Amino acid sequence: MEKHLLKQIILDQKEEIPEILGKKIIKRDVHPATNEILNSDLIKVIMGVRRCGKSILAHQSMKESYSYVNFDDERLISIKKENLNTLLEVLHEIHPGCKNLLLDEIQNVEGWELFVNRLKRMGYNITVTGSNAKLLSQELATHLTGRHFSIDLYPFSFKEFVTYNDVVIKKNDIYITEKRALINNLFEEYLQLGGFPEIFTLEAKGHYLRELFDKIITRDIVLRHNIRGVADLKEIALYALSNFGSRMTYHKIKNTFEIKSVHTVKNYLNYLQETYLLFQIAPFSFKLKEQIKHPRKMYAIDTGLINALVPRGVFEYGRLMENLVFLELKRRHQEIYFYAQPDYEVDFLIKEGAKIKQLIQVCYSINKEDTKKREVKALLKASDKLKCKKLLVITRDEEGEEKFGSKTVNIIPAWKWLLIK
Repeated sequence: MEKHLLKQIILDQKEEIPEILGKKIIKRDVHPATNEILNSDLIKVIMGVRRCGKSILAHQSMKESYSYVNFDDERLISIKKENLNTLLEVLHEIHPGCKNLLLDEIQNVEGWELFVNRLKRMGYNITVTGSNAKLLSQELATHLTGRHFSIDLYPFSFKEFVTYNDVVIKKNDIYITEKRALINNLFEEYLQLGGFPEIFTLEAKGHYLRELFDKIITRDIVLRHNIRGVADLKEIALYALSNFGSRMTYHKIKNTFEIKSVHTVKNYLNYLQETYLLFQIAPFSFKLKEQIKHPRKMYAIDTGLINALVPRGVFEYGRLMENLVFLELKRRHQEIYFYAQPDYEVDFLIKEGAKIKQLIQVCYSINKEDTKKREVKALLKASDKLKCKKLLVITRDEEGEEKFGSKTVNIIPAWKWLLIK
């Protein structure tokens, strides 16, 4: 690319910064050490799905004067690694001597990691963002070992959503009728809208989310992997979104869509996970071979996205809550599995090292005795088999505890669980 064109693009992007930082911004609920890390001399890598707030967090972290390049600009789509040094010259012409760089969606440039590695050796303070977990992690592991720290960012959590709505919740507020009603209303809204930050100020929320889905499919998967079967990819993505929380096999999807190869299905699902659109979790087993060969479950990056893309009536309200709980467990950096036996199933098994830390069931309501019996019985059976005593049922609004011999099953409303750490 010609130097004068690069300079014009960078200057245009510089003008966008006040608008980016002029939006309503809240402090993100991320890794406890994030602020310290963002101020360190390590290469900071902020990863997550498109439009989840990576750029804003990155801009917020740049305390001093800095240079900024957004590689998701269509004018930079043809930029090659050979152009990156010219780009660096342009940045120094605009900000002479500046050693702080913010490189947005840099994985769009092949060979970016060698460029960043060289800048690090030259003493630059670098923050990069990206929306492809595999591309970033592979290159980072290969070329930037020990020189970087990765931060996973998700759409707003419920706690962040409450803060965004200027609601302050103190310890005893959950016992106050008016405050509890307000929290419940916010939870209903959050469950429907999801947590993509830009959606809260838009009228056409569903349209925005459908366009976001299309952009992730086309720009982050189809173009990057040169996929020809675009219709198949999109249909599989929608199928997985429609069946979130259900067990699926590659063979079943292959047969459903009459795709020739299981390998193709596996690749498509992996691509969807790399872009943070969908997540796969394995069934827990003490034998790794069992985990690999049995069906996995899929969960979506956002409940609002599910509501925008999947016809109502296809899924139950309780399954949306289950997806919400899964996402919160991801935010809390938990190692997540589900546990399935021929006669029962536990929604989430949390593992810490070699230890089974907690077993969790998610159920809209356990008011009906048969439902309560089914959910609790599964926890108790799994508890006996796995030697795990921390048992939890997350419901829409029920709370308490049930004792069964030496075991205690705690019951907590989803909104309350989401607000506590």
